[in-house]
This record gives sequence, structure tokens and C-alpha cells, in this order.
Amino acid sequence: MARLADYFVVVGYDLDKRGGSEGQGHILQRFPEKDWEDNPFPQGIELFCQPNGWQLVPERERPSFFVSVLTDINSERHYCACFTFWEGLDNPQLQKAEASEVDEDEVPGLVQPAQVFAPKSLVLVSRLDHTEVFRNCLGLIYAVHVDSLSVPLETVIGNLLTCVIPVAGGSQRTITLGAGDRQVIQTPINDSLPVSGSSVAHLFRQLGIVNVLYLFCAALTEHKILFLSSSYQRLTDACRALLAIMFPLKYSFTYVPILPGKLLEVLSTPTPFIIGVNSFFRSETQELLDVIIADLDGGTVTIPECVHISLLPDPLLQQTQTALSMVLDPELEIADHAFPPSSTQPSTLKIQDKEIRAVFLWLFGQLFHGYRWCLHIIRIHPEPVIRFHKAAFLGQRALTEDDFLMKVLDGMAFAGFISERGPPYRPTDLFDDLIANQVERIRQEECSPHKVMNHIKELAEQLFKNENPYPAVAMHKVQRPAESPGHNDPKNLAIFPLLDDVTVQLFIDHAAAKLQTAPPVVKAELKGMVPSGPPLGDIVDRHGHVLANSARRLEVVRNCITYIFDNKMLEAKKLMPAVLRALKGWAARVCLTQELNQHVLQNRAVLDDQQFDYIVRMMNCTLQDCSHMDEHGIAAILLPLVTAFCRKLGAGITQFAYSCVQEHMVWTNMQFWEAMFYSDVQNHIRALYLEADGGEQSTSSRGQQESGPAAGGQELLGALELASEQSRLWPTLSKEQQSERVQKEESTVFSQAIHYANRMSYLLLPLDTSKNRLLNRSGIGDVESVSNSYVTNSIAGSMAESYDTESGFEDAESSDVANSVVRFINRFVDKVCNESGVTNEHLKALHTMIPDIVQMHIETLDAVHRESKRLPPIQKPKLLRPILLAGEELVMDGMRVHLISDGREEATGALGGPPLLPAEGAIFLTTYRLIFKGTPNDPLVGEQVVTRSFPIASLTKEKRISVSLSMDQFIQEGLQLRSCTFQLLKIAFDEEVASDLAEVFRKHMHKLRYPQHVQGTFAFTVGQSGKTLVEHKTKDKNQSIKTLSKNLVKSAKRTIGRQHVTRKKYSPPTWENRSSLQSELDEDELSVSEELDQGSLTLSSTIRSSDRQTMSNVVERACCRDYQRLGLGTLSNSLTRSKNEPFRISTVNRMYTVCRSYPGLLIVPQSIPDSTIQRISRCYRQNRFPVVCWRNSRTKAVLLRSAGLHAKGVVGFFKSPNAPSAGPSQADSTSLEQEKYMQAIISSMPSYCEPSGRNTLGGFTSTHMSTSDSSDKLRQPKIGALMKQVMGGKEDVPGTFSRGALGQRARVISLSQPRVSGKARNPPGGKWGSIRGSGRLSAYNPEVGNRLSSKESPQPNGGPSEALFLKQQRAYLYIIGDKTQLKGGKQDSFQQWEVVPIEVCDVRQVKNSFKKLIKACVPSSATSEPSMTFHRCLEESEWMCLLHRVLQVSVLVVELLDTGSSVMVSLEDGWDVTTQVVSLVQLLSDPYYRTFDGFRLLVEKEWLSFGHRFSHRGAQTLASQSSGFTPVFLQFLDCVHQIHLQFPMEFEFSQYYLKFLAYHYVSNRFRTFLLDSDYERIELGVLYEEKGERKNPQVFKSVWDYIDRLNKKTPIFFNYMFSPEDEEVLRPYSFISNLKVWDFYIEETLSEGPSYDWELVQRGRQERLAEEVPDKPDTTTPKSQRRIVWPCYDSRSRVVPDAITKLLQDLQSLEAELGLPPEKWKDTWDKIKANQRTEAKLENRPSFNSSLLMSSNLSHQRRSQGVYLPESGVGSSINLAMDRETSTTSTPVAGRPSTSTLYSQFQSTESENRSFEGILFKKGALLKPWKPRWFVLDKTKHQLRYYETRQDKEFKGVIELAEVESVIPGTPSMGAPKNIEEKAFFDLKTTKRVYNFCAQDSPNAQLWMDSIQSCLSDA
Repeated sequence: MARLADYFVVVGYDLDKRGGSEGQGHILQRFPEKDWEDNPFPQGIELFCQPNGWQLVPERERPSFFVSVLTDINSERHYCACFTFWEGLDNPQLQKAEASEVDEDEVPGLVQPAQVFAPKSLVLVSRLDHTEVFRNCLGLIYAVHVDSLSVPLETVIGNLLTCVIPVAGGSQRTITLGAGDRQVIQTPINDSLPVSGSSVAHLFRQLGIVNVLYLFCAALTEHKILFLSSSYQRLTDACRALLAIMFPLKYSFTYVPILPGKLLEVLSTPTPFIIGVNSFFRSETQELLDVIIADLDGGTVTIPECVHISLLPDPLLQQTQTALSMVLDPELEIADHAFPPSSTQPSTLKIQDKEIRAVFLWLFGQLFHGYRWCLHIIRIHPEPVIRFHKAAFLGQRALTEDDFLMKVLDGMAFAGFISERGPPYRPTDLFDDLIANQVERIRQEECSPHKVMNHIKELAEQLFKNENPYPAVAMHKVQRPAESPGHNDPKNLAIFPLLDDVTVQLFIDHAAAKLQTAPPVVKAELKGMVPSGPPLGDIVDRHGHVLANSARRLEVVRNCITYIFDNKMLEAKKLMPAVLRALKGWAARVCLTQELNQHVLQNRAVLDDQQFDYIVRMMNCTLQDCSHMDEHGIAAILLPLVTAFCRKLGAGITQFAYSCVQEHMVWTNMQFWEAMFYSDVQNHIRALYLEADGGEQSTSSRGQQESGPAAGGQELLGALELASEQSRLWPTLSKEQQSERVQKEESTVFSQAIHYANRMSYLLLPLDTSKNRLLNRSGIGDVESVSNSYVTNSIAGSMAESYDTESGFEDAESSDVANSVVRFINRFVDKVCNESGVTNEHLKALHTMIPDIVQMHIETLDAVHRESKRLPPIQKPKLLRPILLAGEELVMDGMRVHLISDGREEATGALGGPPLLPAEGAIFLTTYRLIFKGTPNDPLVGEQVVTRSFPIASLTKEKRISVSLSMDQFIQEGLQLRSCTFQLLKIAFDEEVASDLAEVFRKHMHKLRYPQHVQGTFAFTVGQSGKTLVEHKTKDKNQSIKTLSKNLVKSAKRTIGRQHVTRKKYSPPTWENRSSLQSELDEDELSVSEELDQGSLTLSSTIRSSDRQTMSNVVERACCRDYQRLGLGTLSNSLTRSKNEPFRISTVNRMYTVCRSYPGLLIVPQSIPDSTIQRISRCYRQNRFPVVCWRNSRTKAVLLRSAGLHAKGVVGFFKSPNAPSAGPSQADSTSLEQEKYMQAIISSMPSYCEPSGRNTLGGFTSTHMSTSDSSDKLRQPKIGALMKQVMGGKEDVPGTFSRGALGQRARVISLSQPRVSGKARNPPGGKWGSIRGSGRLSAYNPEVGNRLSSKESPQPNGGPSEALFLKQQRAYLYIIGDKTQLKGGKQDSFQQWEVVPIEVCDVRQVKNSFKKLIKACVPSSATSEPSMTFHRCLEESEWMCLLHRVLQVSVLVVELLDTGSSVMVSLEDGWDVTTQVVSLVQLLSDPYYRTFDGFRLLVEKEWLSFGHRFSHRGAQTLASQSSGFTPVFLQFLDCVHQIHLQFPMEFEFSQYYLKFLAYHYVSNRFRTFLLDSDYERIELGVLYEEKGERKNPQVFKSVWDYIDRLNKKTPIFFNYMFSPEDEEVLRPYSFISNLKVWDFYIEETLSEGPSYDWELVQRGRQERLAEEVPDKPDTTTPKSQRRIVWPCYDSRSRVVPDAITKLLQDLQSLEAELGLPPEKWKDTWDKIKANQRTEAKLENRPSFNSSLLMSSNLSHQRRSQGVYLPESGVGSSINLAMDRETSTTSTPVAGRPSTSTLYSQFQSTESENRSFEGILFKKGALLKPWKPRWFVLDKTKHQLRYYETRQDKEFKGVIELAEVESVIPGTPSMGAPKNIEEKAFFDLKTTKRVYNFCAQDSPNAQLWMDSIQSCLSDA
């Protein structure tokens, strides 16, 4: 029973304290005067009566009523019902004014009313919340006062204060206050359920569903919530409603439904709150940054930006919203129905209120079901101590990631919920019933909203019944004040009287006395056992992530463990990788722990070393992903096991598994240990009472140690039930029995604490206590920094969630491991013992024991550590030694590392094939390379050797990484090393490698990568012994410029004195003498030896040994030889030089004074003296003035190269010569000289010299063309179009071309190439196709393009073209310049040169593009993002765009030169893009450069002599480290590769040759590509080496020597398809769609590493062959000839060589067997070729009897052969098939022979690619017989075609392979051919039908099936 009202208070306006604007209230009277003992009077009531402040008002307001809530210090809530009315009084302002008579004008213009009204409040203070009763009672008192009823007020108040009613129980009580009134009070049945009236329904109406859900989640996750409304009662209702829907959780923070304005600063409190404030104060709430504001009047909820509210987990949120909308808006569901039911009104507000609450009750049922299964009972007596195991609850619900639930479980409300509802023996309510009995129902119905609604309605009914047990009776009779007409008249309203306190007190005392004499009310407490509901276990199957085929995985885990314990180690080893993969899944981990449990006998399982090793590995793998939230699961079950498995190390020394699984974060997590401890304590206490009751003896150790839920339901059920039973019995026990039980329980907890102190020391003390391993780990979540930071307070870090936050190991630096572990255990013990009520004496005892325990354990560990060191180490694979080059030395011996897989998937087995990575082996650092050599971790491919290496000089990026290996769960330091040879080494150091050693390794690597000087590179240091690299002083200090110049002058004289025989014009040598081109020169100086080990090798060059010293010979080596071949002048003395030669070789730069980066000898116009050259050179960047580098032998047009102009030279360059100038300034004279220079070049061209002044193509005489006019037609449109696209001109619009140029082009093509089939004729077609512009349009002078395109191209405006004028205006010289350079220059219309502005790629662009290209080709980690696919990354790198631009410009220049105009390439500094363009132009225009000698000469001349900065661009030394790696030369080689792909018959060298150069130009193995110019090379004495200098025959200084040498031995560099046409100019396509990714970027051979160090590969292969030879020949079984070729492992070109290479190899081996002297492969090849040619001549028809494609004089014969070449590495097998479609038109046609037609053919699909053909019997359709047909399998078109006979041209039918589903062996059916074995039949099943075939015999059938299958799998 409780008092209805504790206090009655009258509060009035305080007239005395009226200071300033604000008035104050004060208590006039209160009853009773004395505080109740059980309930002191609350302070500050006067503030809450007028929350907006006490103010006088001019007009009387209506009485108001609201209920405030005050919370006292014991967090008891007091409900203060305030009834306020206004009383009149004379205006105090006026009285004051009359009294003082001072300033009359104090408030001018404001008329003060004579009477004002002051508020007065009647307040009831109660602990019960009966709003309506309070309203009625206070209203009655007011009515008695106003209407002056006969009842004394004292009686009414006395009765009110003495009224006692029950708190709960569902009874009705009728009360009367003695004024003729009567009220019925209904008490709720169960007071634990909140009473809400209809407030919840109102709240939803005011704010809406989503907003209230936000508030609900915010309140549960402890945010600050503020309600605003202008109505006080609404504020109180809203707050009450929010608390009601939170049931069964209780809000335990600040709760103030109505906050007075004076206390607004409470809103800035840091703790969460629910507060209501009148909207009057809205402006003050605006600056609150972290408060969620709900405006009840406006219906909005405002959430600040900085506040993140976690919402309910996903399906629940949706279901809750649906249920709420069905309650609040039932019409929504049927709004679209055609025949809506007549009425679907929502329930009445009171019912609706309960329905909404039922929804939330249902929601909590979903959220908390099964919580009782995660309670740990730690003590039962004297009162239960219960702890909730959060991690287990979340883990088993598979909600560990869920933000909302985590926060709720961590919150105060939930802690209160557990302490209130945890005890197993207490009264139960609706929620307990829901959890216990209705979870199943909720689970089954959650997907059907209507069933959910029914359930909710049932719950709502119960809630309603709880509040209104007798809904019918509501007989209130309360006097209300009479609304008389004069009621508001101030005169007749008396002031509320002072009451007689004695009378009231008498009433109170009388009632109190009566209560004391009355017998006490005994209310039977209905305690009972709280049922737990269904356990959690079943749910995981639905929510948990069930892995695919998990049953199979569990099987694997079980088998493996069985093998281990049966000692079948080999079997176990095979299964291990699969087991480790399976253990990623939860089910497999649980399975593992269960299996291991079965092998523990009497707490022990002694294993041998290998078994122990495997078990530990599995445990580590299982624990590796345990987050701290996973505590409940795996780590908990493994804890008892790690102390069970052990191995004997020696006499009396045993090593347990725990010493090997310490590296996991979970052991440093305090919550884990607490949870484990509590679950064990619970088991023991349960056992204690079971024992005491003589129950079953379940104290077997396993029963004790299995933890919480993982141990299964029955045990836990027992514990809670037992506790409930004990609690029930407790009152019946005697004192002794009670204290005995308390003591027993306490000592149980104490013994467990000791046990856990031991356990923790086991897992926290490392085996080697000298190593601070535990402290070396950082806290959870910070795994990144593990590798190199010594985190000292690691455990404190992981303890952040724990209760006390003082740091764990503050001074761990000074102390050792033991101290830190002791401290950790102490903190644990303090916490759990305090929580579970261990006595202080015991606690002290524990604190003294712990250091001893730790110390003892350390001592035993020392012994174990000592012994474990003596163990034979685990058999790690032995380190394999790499093969080294001659002169290559190890800098650091092998360090054991693991090679981790990167983003390339082939090696990991992801794309099929074996998982070669990760692999274990060693990394070696030599003076030349970084080498990894090892074996794969996967034992199934364990016998393979994996090698990855790259030259140290090609290292571009090194980055430290932390790697976690899947095998042993240690996080290890690693390195990621990236090389510009497209290789990536991602290595993790093995734990045996000390970290300082890894550091030494890095330092050495850096020293080798960036030597101080270029002489520190491998090419120079090779062969110098001495392990460490000594800093060499530069030995050439003595050779100053003076001596250099002396040598130079001397040699120059000597050379000039000697006459050189001028060679006749170069023509490509014929087949017979190509190989012995310089035989007579070579023989006398090259001792060609067959073995690499003997013999000395010198530079292969045409220099005789007598002139070895001469400087000029060196220069002549590259340039002069070429200049003579081109007829560009000879080095003769000035007297004999013939004047008619237009060019001369100038020695102006012989001292390298004019231009450091140019060669010593340069080709300049005859008429220009050296002095002019010196002046001109100053206008160009780096002094690189224009020089001639090539001349077209047919048109005599020349190609020049130079750098861009200096900025100052630009305008002067274009000034017209007669422009007025102030005086002959320096710049002016230079510009004149420049013009003279240009003019001299133009004059050198024969077409210019011709007096007739014909157009520039006059020199172009062609035997094939009838007139030069037709040749014009051929050429011009192309150039115009080209030019426009290269420059990206204004009218680069398809429209302008399509009319003229392209239409014309179509005609041209039909003229020149009638053989091209109709398909190719549509424009753009033929040889060219339009070239895509670079996309950047820019304004340039449009005439240039049009002038170039000559008369065939229409004017931009569509007018007639003035052919003649344009023809005369054809420029003689085009200058390709940089757009940015050429601003401001004005083109003179009469000059004879023309500037073509283009955009070049900047070096920075190349650098960045290359970085992205490497990342695309060799990604560092696999990614599944669609934006990061290989092709997307490749596109983003823009590498192909750069190639496209370079090729495009080069092709333009080739066109111009071919039409007879000279071209000067003048871009950037003249050593990057210029070099690329110039070299490509020569390669395309001149067949000589496509031979071995020619290409070498081209590179030596254009790249080396003309000073491409190899060292700088390759960042070869420390000085150039910052500039980074820029692969300009690689870009050039890639362009050559693209051309090679399009014209495979035009190059003497193979693709491998290009890759070889690409690899070695960065490898620093040879000196060829070192240093930046000839000048630097001469200064170092590198350019030319003396023969006698060579100390070591194996050391090659020049890459060219090496290639020559290798080429003599093996045809690896040779292109068998080489079959050049005379004078062929190549014009490759340059669209991006025509470019292919170079396989150099993506291929890799893991079996032997890069194949570009030939000796290494050869020696490696010999070693492997030697190993493979069996000891004695195995005669019994025939050995299979088939072998598997693995992608990215085997070298394809070696394992599957092309036919020619194979035949040459066979020849060699036959010669060796017969003992014949071996013949050089080249001689063999030439012989065969000669025979081939003579045969062809005799028969005069194409010969296909051999598998070699030979050159022939008949051009049409070449055209009619389809050539199929798979893109393989070195050579290729060549399939020949007669191209029947085109052979009919293959009559020789006049016209310039052009190979391009051939390419267009064999790239098109017209030639049949017959991958496999033969006769098969095919069964016809229904009732048709079997018939033989000729079948052709075509891989390219992906078809299987069949013909009547072999000779037929038209096929009978086609089977598309795309539709084929399977190829399977068949059976003979009716009418099948006779005498054929059954295995020869097979069926081909397509999507449409099944084909039946029959081959001649079974092998043949098998062959067909394999071929078709391979086609299918290729697709």
C-alpha cells in the first residue's frame, strides 16, 4: 500500500523578492510540515510550478494543470501535479511610483493597469503516477474554494493526504475527499509494466513512425534527446511514452520531462538525458551541437551532423516499421484495393497505444531472445551474482558486427536489465513469458505480417488488461467550479485562504495511528523459477555464414586429424593446405576443437615432434582470425586443449602446446579471461551443489572446463535451475548451513582464481623470456604497426573496453616480461574477485602467490626453451643456391623468406594450374641481381623450383610491408620490391631472420642500386673480387681535356690522311651472302669459338686491329659506316673533297666543344662553314643544332634532327629576311644564318635543283607507275589527312574528309592494290585507315595541312582547289616542332619550309604512364574491384596512347620523306622524343635497319652517339635517383615490337631480340647503355676497349658482342619468316585498337627466372636434365612423351619449340651422335633455303612440300599463302595452307610490290586456318546413312566445317563450336561403317542436336576429341 499523495503545497508569487524583470515564487504552506521518514520533501518545487518563470499578467488566464517529474538522490521519481490559477492584486508598480514621486517620465507612454494577476499553484507530490486522479482532486479543491462550498478545505486536504491505495495487483479502490465526490482508482495488475494511458499513441501521431524510431534508437544507444512543445502536459506525456516503449529496459540517465527556464544550462551536461522544454526557449536550444531535438508541435526530429544514430539491424527495422504502419494506418494496405472493405478504422487511442507498445515488446523479444543462455551464475549465496557474456550472445547470433546491438548491450539500461532480470528465482512478467514461450512463434511468423499482427494484438490485449482490469466501472463524481456569468469578475474572487495547519495535521496523525494498529497487510510474493526459453544454438544455422560444401571441408579436417594421430604423416601433409583453407570457416574450427577433444586422455595427450608441430599449426590457424568478440567461441574451447597437448623434450621436460600459440591477440584481452573465468566458476559451483545433493558426479575435468554456450545447453540449464532451486531453499536453511554454503562458494571462486593465474601465465609468458614478445605486439586492431614498433603498453591497449583504464605497462621498458605479466594477472584477479565477492584475506593471498607462480613458470620455460633449441629443427626446405654469372658475386648470402603471391593470379593457381605461390626459399643479393629461389608451400607441387629475379639496377620501388602467412600465424616484416623489368618480389622474412639483418639487406640493396658513380655499376665492377663494393676513385682523373684533345686531334689527322673506299649504294644483300656479309673482315680478327668458356671475344666491328688506337675509328664505327652507305659524304681531306656532294662530314665537334651530347663527326650541308655552325648551335637547346642523319636513296630527301629552339630564337627564326630592323643585331644575324642553313639543306635536294621548277615529287621516278601524276594521286591525300590528325587541326571533322580525301583514297587503293578483296575496299581501308587524332584540337594554320594534301583535297570551304598554286607551294622542308615552342612565329608564305606543330609527350607523362603500366601488369595485390581490372588499369596508364602518338608522328614523317620533302624533327631537348621519332622513321623507311647489323647501327648512331641520356633516364646513379626512371628507350622498343607484329616478314631479328634489349638496357650487365653521351664514354675510356685489357673471357662489355656471339650458337634471335622486299617502306597502323600489349610486360617463367641471361638459363636446364636422368633405365613401362606445360612456370618456347628450331636441334643431336663436326645453324638454314629456291624456280609454282616458308621471286606466290603464326616467344611453328579464295586473282600485277597486302590478308579471316583436318564418317539426319566427309577444325573462326571431298571449295555444313556443349565417346548405331572398332565412335552434343561421328580408328577418334576439346577450352 502507498499514500496517494505525500505532500500538499501551496505556492504563490513572492512580492517581496521581486527584483528586476523576473519574479519568484515561494511556498506559502505545505502539509504535512514535517518530512515523512521514507520520503523527504523534494527541493525546488516553486521552480517547477512555473517553468517559464513567475510573472504578473494584465489579464486573468484560465487555470492550468500539468504534472512535472522530479528525481531525488536515490533516483526515485516524484510526480508533482501542479494546478495553477491566477489571483488579482493591486499593481505593485503603481504603488511604488506613488510612494517615490520621483521621475514622472520613468515609463512614458505605458499605461499601467490598476490591477494585475499573480499566479498561484496548488501542488500534490506523490510517488504514484495517477494523472487523472490528481487533476480531479486539485480541481475539487479549487472548486470548493471558488464556489465557497460548505466543506472546509482542511477536511478535503486532510482526507487527500491520508488516502492510502495499493500500488499494484489490479484492485479497484474508491476514494472520496468528503466534498460529495467519488473517484475510482484502478491499480495495474503488475507494477513492473509501465502505465501509458494513450501517451504512446499521441507521440506517434505527433512525430510519425520513422521519427519515433530514431528517438527510440537514440535513447537506447545513449544519446541526448530534447522535446520541445508549447504544452507542458504534452512534454510529460511524450517523455512517458518514450520510456514506455523502451520496456523491458529502464532509462537510467537524467529524465526531466519539464525543465524550468532557469535551469537551461543543464542541457550542456555531458551525460545522456531525456528532457522536455517549453518552445518559448527554442532559441536557446539552437546552439546545442550534440542534442537530438524533437519538436512535438511541428512534428520534426532534428539530428545534428555530428551525431550518428545506430539503427536497428536490418530485417528487424523493416519488420518493425511494417508492423507499426499496420497499427497506425491500417488503410495503407488496402488503399489500392478495387473493393476496399467498408471500414478499417484504426483502434481507439487507448487500444492503439497498447498495440504500439506490443510491437516494441515483440521487437525486444526478437532482440533479446536467448539472453538467459549467456548468463553466468558466479555466486548463488548470499545473493546471486550474475554476469552476462556479451561476446557469446553476439557471436551466436552472428551479430558481432552490429553497431546497434553492441551499443545497447554496453549501455547502462542493459546492465540494469541483467541485474533485475538475471536472478533465476523471482516474480515473472509478460516479457519473461514472451522470451520463454513465444520465441519459436516469433521466429516462424516473422515473415508474414498478418500473423505478426495477430500476435501483437494478443500482446496488446494483455497490456490493456494490465492497465484497465475492470474497464466497465468508471463512476467518477467530482465537483467542477460553476461557470457563473460573473465568474471572471475580479471583485467576487477571494484570495486562496491560509489553511489551518493544525486541523490538517490532526487528520494526518489520526490516520497514522490507525495504520499502526491495523494488522500488517501480507502480500504473497509470487516468486518462481524464471524459464530460459529455447537456446541460441539453432539460430546460427540461419544467420551464420554457412560455407559452401562445408560437409566436405569438415570431412577433410577430421581425416587430417585422424591421420596425424595414426601417425600417417605423409597423408596428413597432403591434406594440410586444404585443412588450413577450410579453417577459415567457423564450422571447421568447431569441428577441429571437437576432434582434438576426443584425443585428450586424463588431461594429457603426449605427441611426437611432427604430430605436435601439425597440431600447433592447426591451432594457430584456427585462432588467427579470432577477434576479441570471438572470445566465446574458438579460443574458449581451445584454452583447455593448449594445456593438454604436449611433447617430451628430455628427462622430465615437457613442452605444452600453449608455448607455441601465444601470438594471438585474444590472450591479451581482459574480457576473454573474465568470460572464461566466469564460465568455469559457474560449472564448478553447479558441480558443488550437484555433489551436495548427491547428484551425478560431473566433475570430470572436461565438464569443468568447457565454457559457456559452447558446451551445449544442458549444463547451463542446470546451473540456472539449480541456482533458482537454491534461492528458494535459502530462507529455510539454518545460519550454519547458510554460512557453510557461502564459504564453500567463496573458496570455489578462490581456487579458480589460482587456476586462472596459472593459465594466464602459461599463455602470456613467451618461451624465450629474454624476448619481450608479448610486449612487442600492439593492441587489437593496430596490426599494421606490429612489424617495427615496440609497443610497451600493449595489454593496456587491448584493455580499452575494460573497466579500469590505468595503463598496463607504463614502465615496461625498464622492467621485464615477468613484471608486466604479473601486473596483468593482478588486475584480472582484482576485478573478478571483487565482482564475485572473494574475501580480502584470500585476495591478499592471491597477490602474494601470483609473482611466485610467474617465476616458477619462467624457470620451467627456460628448461623447455633450452631443450627445444636442441630439437632437430623442423624440416624446412633446404635453401637452393642460385646459379651465378661469371663475375657475379654474392653480396649477401641467402636469407630464408617466403615469396608471397601478388596481384597476378596465374601463379597462385586461381586460374587453374598449380598453386606455385606462396613459396618458401631464400633471397640472394648479388652484385648484379636480386634472386629468390625456393619451392612452393603447397606440398602437391613441392618438387618444383620457383625462381624470380631481376637486375638490381632495375629496382624502381621498395616498400616495407607486414605480412601474415597463412601457415604460421605470426605477422612478419616483409619487403615489396618492384622492378622496371616488370617483376615484383613480395617477400616476408622468416622468423629465423633477425630484423637487423633485414635492415642490412636493405642498405646493401640501396648501395648497389644507386652507386656513387657509374663505375660502381655491375658492368664496371664485374669480375673484380672482394665481397664488399669498394668506392673506386675515378681512374681517369689524369686524362684531362688536354690529353683527350691531343688524342682526338692526332687520330683525326691520321684518319683524314687515309682514303676510305666509298661503298656503292647499299642494297640489301641477297640470301646467299647475307650471312657472310663481312666474312673477309670478320675472319682475321674474330676467333669464333663454340664454347662460351674458352676463347677471347672482341668487339665485332669492321675496324682492323692496326688502327685500334684511333679515336675517329671509334666514331666511324657507328656513324661513318652508315653515312658512307647512305652516300652522305666521306671523311677526306679538303683538297680532294668533291664539290658536287651536297653534304660533308664536319669535324667541328671533334673536341665536343660545340655540343657535348653530339657525336664527334656530324653531317652538315657542304656550303655551311664550321664557324656558322658554332653560331647557329646557340639558338638551340643544349646546342643541339640540326644535323642530317639519314637520306632517302630514291627521293634524296633528308631527315634531320635537332633540339627545340631556345625561346629567344623562336621569333627571330621566323622573321622574314627583309623585315626592317634597327641594326644588325646578334640575334638577327643568327636568324639569317639559320635561314641560310635551312636553304642549304633544301638546295641539296635534287628536286629543288632542277631548273624546271616542277613539284617536289619530280625526283620520284617509279618503274611501276605510268606517270608521276598517278603517283601524286597515290600519295597526297594520305599526307593531308595524316597531317591534320597529327596536328589535330580545326577542321578535323569527318565531313570534310569523307567527300574528298577518303573517297579519293578508295579509288587510289583500287588502282594500286587490285588484289585486296572487296571487304577491305570500303574507306578507310587498304594500307592506311585514318589515324585517330590525339583528341586535342588546336588552332593552327589550316593551310599547312591542305597544302600538303595538294590538289586532291578539297578546300575547307568547299571551293575548287587551285591545284597549280598548291603544287608550287609544296614545301621542300617540314619542321616537326613542339606546339608550345612555336607560339608567336609568323609563317612567311614564300619560305620553302613549313612548320608542323605537334604535341609531344612530356618526359613526366612517360614516367607517370610507366608507373601505372607496371602497376597494371604487375599489381601488388589482387583486387576484385571492377574499376581495377587489368584492361581498365592499362587504359588509365595511357601507355598505348603514348605509343600511338609516337607511331603516328613517325608514319607522317615517313610519308613526307617518301614524297620527296625533307623533314627536320626538332622536339624538346632533342634526345628523347626526337630520338624515338628519328629512329622509327629510319626503321620504317630503310630495310637495312631491320637487319641485325642495321638495327645495332641505328641504336648506336641515334641513341648512343646522339646522346640519349641512358644513365639519367634510368636513374642509374645516386645523382639521378631523384629524377626517377623514365623508359624512353623501352617505349621505342615497344613501337618496334608493334611494327614487328604487323610486318613479321620484314625483320631479320625476332621479338625475343627486342625483349632481350629491353631487359638489358636497364640491367647494367653491359656497358653499352651506360652514361649519357659519347663524350662521357670517351672520358671514362669506355667507348673503346683495348683487346689486351680483357681479363676475363666470359665478361662481355658490349651487349652487341654478346648478341653476335649468341646468334652464332643458336637461332634464338633469328626470325625464320624474314623475307624482305626490296626498298619496302612500312606504314604500320597506329590506332590504339591495332596495338597489342607487349608480352614482355606480362609474361614470366617461374621455373628459371628471366630468360635473358642465356648462360644461366642454359646451365640451369643442364642441371635439371642431369637430375631428371634416372639412375638405371626403367625398361618395364614405356615413358609417356606428353608433358604438362604450366602457364607462368614453364618457358613455352623451350618446352614447345617451333618446328624449325626443333628440326635444327634434332640435326645437332644427330651430328653429335654420329660424331660429325657440328655445322653452324645458319649455314644449315642457308643451304636449305638455296635448295628451296632452286626447286621453286624449276617447278615454277608454289611449293608446299616443306614446312618452311621461303622467299621467292614470284610476288603473287607470297600473296597466296596464309601464314599462321601463334604468338609465342622465340620462333614459331608455321602452318601453311593454300588460300583458295584469293589464289584465283593472284596474277602478277604491275605496281610497287607491297607486303602490306599480305598482312591485311593474314590478319583478316579470309585465309582458312585449318588447325586440324581429316576424314570422319558422319551419321546423317533421321533415316539417312553414315557418309564420309572431309572435316576441317578452324580455331580462328571457331568452327568445325565439313566438305564433300578434300578438294572442295564450298563447305557442305558448319558446326559452330560456340554451341557445342560436350564431346563424348559414342557407340555404333544402325548403318554404321563396318569393321571399325567401337572406340572410334564419338558424339558431339550441341545446343540444337547431337552429331554422331566415326573415325578410322580409336587413336584418331581420340585425337579429334582432344582437338575439339582444346578449342572449346581455349575459348
